[in-house]
Amino acid sequence: MRVLVTGGTGYVGSHAVAALVRSGHEVRLLVRSPDRVATSLGPIGVSAPDVTAGDITDAGSIDAALVGCDAVVHAASVYSLDPRDAPTIAATNVRGTETVLGAARRAGVDPIVYVSSYVGLLPSTDVLGPESPVGHPTPSYARSKADSEVVARRQQEQGYPVVSVTPGSIWGPHDPYCGESCRLLSGILRNRLPFAISGGLPIADVRYVASVLAAAVEPGKGPRRFMVGGHDTGWNALFALLRRLTGRRLPAIPTPRPVAMGFGRLMDGVQRLLPGKAPLAHEGIYIATQDPRTDDSRTAAELGVEPPSLEETLTDMIRWMVEAGRIRPKAAGELA
Repeated sequence: MRVLVTGGTGYVGSHAVAALVRSGHEVRLLVRSPDRVATSLGPIGVSAPDVTAGDITDAGSIDAALVGCDAVVHAASVYSLDPRDAPTIAATNVRGTETVLGAARRAGVDPIVYVSSYVGLLPSTDVLGPESPVGHPTPSYARSKADSEVVARRQQEQGYPVVSVTPGSIWGPHDPYCGESCRLLSGILRNRLPFAISGGLPIADVRYVASVLAAAVEPGKGPRRFMVGGHDTGWNALFALLRRLTGRRLPAIPTPRPVAMGFGRLMDGVQRLLPGKAPLAHEGIYIATQDPRTDDSRTAAELGVEPPSLEETLTDMIRWMVEAGRIRPKAAGELA
């Protein structure tokens, strides 16, 4: 099949392209900046894809890119927990989802795969799975993913072949922009975030997510939903595993949620005044203190895809961060 991928130069999108190519599909990328294609896809072994320039909020460019395509994977969104990016998130994510899914519906492609996020199901005390209700998170990015999931589910209710894939927090190697999880892990390994927060994350290997997206590109199955949570991981357990893998002490101070949230608000204020990005700000702490549990059983049963061990994900991620110059070898300890 020929598959249009939006966001193909991003973290999830680039790995999804690699997984689709390995599965035998032809891939066309819709990107805003074609010059980023080689630097994003080259390191993971993908060369010379079909590229068209466009924007996910421009229906005309989506319609043109879909000509000759059989399916679409919509992975593009503004993913940032920086409060300064809130206006861009609000202007892009939901509108982009409406535009891409609407164009795909008009073009009659099957399936229409949408990359959702577990943060759109927060807050919740229940186990998160494919049938979990859309949440009502308050921070900017999480709210945009909740509202975008509503768009996808409305089309599913109308019978369109929309496949919603809902990853946990995405970690692993080869992040073209060293995004939120990369900065977070860097902060921990450099002892800049010595906080064992009350809560945790479902950590999903980016290659696991990409394999699920590629496996979901199957026509004739109708509307479907898959959770891709990976490994539910508390902060104390994460620090313990990082100590074991690196051989470093990595001290961590037990930090109650109110203290952590106060620190996040302080970081938001700092970010509004100074350049650069803080490793953990208010929305990141809001997400990190939710401590959800996820259920990937449908993903394994229907798609036959299961996550690698968390040890493998963290080992590969840390070694890549050293190779890419994101951290010094000393920070990786025994993994350098």
